[in-house]
Amino acid sequence: MNEQPPGAHGATAGWTTHRWLRVSVAVTLTVLTVLGALGTWAMTRTSQLTDQIVDRRGPALTNAVRLEAALVNQETGVRGYGLSGRRDFLEPYTRGVTDEKEALRQLDVLLASDGAAEEELANVRELTRRWQGRIAVPIATASPDRAAALSAARAQEGKATFDSLRRALSTQQTHLADRRAAASSDLRQAMTLRNWTFTMIALIIVLAAALAFEALRRGITGPLGRLGQTAREVADGRFEQPIAVTGPADLRQLGSDVESMRERLLKELEFSERSRRLLDEQAADLQRSNTELEQFAYVASHDLQEPLRKVSSFTQLLQRRYGGQLDERADQYIAFAVDGANRMQVLINDLLAFSRVGRVLNDHAEVDLDDVVARTLDNLSVTIEESDARITHDPLPKVVGDATQLGMLWQNLLSNSIKFRRPDRSPEVRITVRDTDEGLREFAVTDNGIGIEPDFQEKVFVLFQRLHTREAYPGTGIGLAMCKKVVEFHGGTIWIDPGHTGGTRVVFTLPVERSATADGAREAHP
Repeated sequence: MNEQPPGAHGATAGWTTHRWLRVSVAVTLTVLTVLGALGTWAMTRTSQLTDQIVDRRGPALTNAVRLEAALVNQETGVRGYGLSGRRDFLEPYTRGVTDEKEALRQLDVLLASDGAAEEELANVRELTRRWQGRIAVPIATASPDRAAALSAARAQEGKATFDSLRRALSTQQTHLADRRAAASSDLRQAMTLRNWTFTMIALIIVLAAALAFEALRRGITGPLGRLGQTAREVADGRFEQPIAVTGPADLRQLGSDVESMRERLLKELEFSERSRRLLDEQAADLQRSNTELEQFAYVASHDLQEPLRKVSSFTQLLQRRYGGQLDERADQYIAFAVDGANRMQVLINDLLAFSRVGRVLNDHAEVDLDDVVARTLDNLSVTIEESDARITHDPLPKVVGDATQLGMLWQNLLSNSIKFRRPDRSPEVRITVRDTDEGLREFAVTDNGIGIEPDFQEKVFVLFQRLHTREAYPGTGIGLAMCKKVVEFHGGTIWIDPGHTGGTRVVFTLPVERSATADGAREAHP
């Protein structure tokens, strides 16, 4: 499925979202620019026609009517003066002369650059000058008696001349009215064009918005929605669901990348599932092995202990009853047998204790290490007294763990510090504790014994690893392996401090859990 944006095909199939948006915006702006220019022209044309009607055509027609009224007033005043001989009848004439001059001045301005209108105005002005020169001015300036005679003598001429003037004025007004009507018609057309233009702009804006919304829906939001939906389905566990790859080129590329990621996750999931099944099988094998080991521990603790005790008892009886009665080699053989049986019994007991760590001994509670160390010192009191050892410690905190295992830990560490002492000095052992930046408590057991070479500081924690012969230092080689197992079972680590000289410093950590530290240092004595 490879859906494209509206109209996308052929050459546009590789267009990205950015290109689609750029082209769409460019086309829309071009159309709006053309319509905007047309609308601007329509508005300018409307404004020009409005100004022409308001500022020129209308005032020109008005002043033409004023001019005709002024000339009619002049004719009325002259005619009345000629008939009556009274000067007060010339008042309309005088006012008409003033109005005529103002009207002609306005018309000169309003009809400038209009050739036909200027010719008509010139004709009106010429007829006015002729009528005034032959009729109005001579009568108005004559005496009353003379005015009556002139009025009677030039009555026909005056009527003919003024009628010609009125026809010229009527023609002028008609033409001015026609021009104003034409300008009004042009104005209405310009306003119609303007309105239609802005209506088209509004429609195009609405259409562009609708197309943009639809293009965004089909080209961006739709593909993104489908991509998100399928991605959520994959996230919910439907890893076999293919990712939707639709829309512009960049969104299709994004979908392809997500699809590649889904396929990679599916392969990783299948691999993880196979690994999990293999781990389950190995866990089952390990469980069976642990069960067999537990059975072995039971056999070692019961079935092997009894015959071993018999061997040890009877060899000891042989040693007591026949010691000195046989030859020297027989006594040596009997001693070897007694020693081997005793060492075998100690080794079995140590192995049983080692196997119980984390399996049988797993009773976690709050343990006061001060009490644990005190009990350990009490258990080692004979050894401490015989070796003249001096053991001191900081106030020790309370930790959460198994009291029996922690007792075994301190028992092995302190007994090792006493066992591996220098023959020329009394053992001195110091127990310290501090909090680390990692949120752990770090304990250190420091002695002045024979020390451990750097090459062997890792090997001493391996089961049955011995650095000395049994004749020099007795033991089974399980002590420090036991310590490591106890510490790691409690979530800590143990190591030999490589920078310490003049003895051995064993360092181990335990997590800080509901611990409390005692107040004041104290010294433990045997």
